[in-house]
Amino acid sequence: MKVYFVYILKCSDGTFYTGYTNDLLKRLGEHTLGRCPDNYTYARRPLKLVFYSEFTNPSSAIDIEKQINNWSQAKKTALINGQYDKLPNLAKKRF
Repeated sequence: MKVYFVYILKCSDGTFYTGYTNDLLKRLGEHTLGRCPDNYTYARRPLKLVFYSEFTNPSSAIDIEKQINNWSQAKKTALINGQYDKLPNLAKKRF
């Protein structure tokens, strides 16, 4: 059975990068080495893996990645810290 990952990296500037992959170690290596200068994480290295979750359905993983990408920094921090009870109350800031 193939496994898919949704992951969150903490960048050196304090921001988060959320991604999706089917090979977490390989993808982390690509981010760390800066394989793609156009990538968000390229200029924000060093990076730290702060969260990941495994999925067996790629569509589910992609949907969760998109959902997390729309979350506020506070909501992502609650997820990373395992404060799941806080997630419903932490709405994305809208300006």
